[in-house]
Amino acid sequence: MPASQYTVSDVMTHTAVAIGREASYKEIVELMDQWKVSAVPVLEGEGRVVGVVSEADLLPKEEFRRDDPVLPDQLEEASKAGGVLAEELMSSPAVTVHPDATLAEAARIMARKHVKRLPVVNGVGMLEGVVSRSDLLKVFLRPDEEIGEEIRDSVLAGLAPPVHLQASVKEGVVTLRGSLRDRALVPLMARAVRAVEGVVDVRMELEGQPTGAS
Repeated sequence: MPASQYTVSDVMTHTAVAIGREASYKEIVELMDQWKVSAVPVLEGEGRVVGVVSEADLLPKEEFRRDDPVLPDQLEEASKAGGVLAEELMSSPAVTVHPDATLAEAARIMARKHVKRLPVVNGVGMLEGVVSRSDLLKVFLRPDEEIGEEIRDSVLAGLAPPVHLQASVKEGVVTLRGSLRDRALVPLMARAVRAVEGVVDVRMELEGQPTGAS
């Protein structure tokens, strides 16, 4: 039985702060400060996400306050310096994620797009919540006992003799002790254990010889 995977819906914030197209610059700044967020989705109609206003979208107003020459690669940012409404400031289309996406998928999107927060939308683009970098780290708050139980039930329980392994977990670091009939299985076993959400690292002590699997 494979290790379970948490999805975005497991860790996202369901009550999301959002704005409409007509929200003013100052209103957006006040909302971000009040709710301690770095970006807010822009909605239209019944809640369809049409864009996102982030701190990066707001900073050009300060950056280009003076009348210094604008370089060619600064044109897009400079154009936002005169924006006063969300629809003029937002980045569109919005970078979003679906609630059934894995945490790894969400993390890859954030890294690739250089964003800290993602609106979570359903199949027709309606806002369901927001997931942030800190939300993705929540799995590392899982108790060691819970992680160990999942490893024993989902990874070790399906092993056939003569494989004999025991797992212990401390601060999210898993140590496997015992024997494997084939040392070629070591990287496969390490990968299976690392797939369990909340695992920080994997160590192996096989037949008395410590083997690092990180």
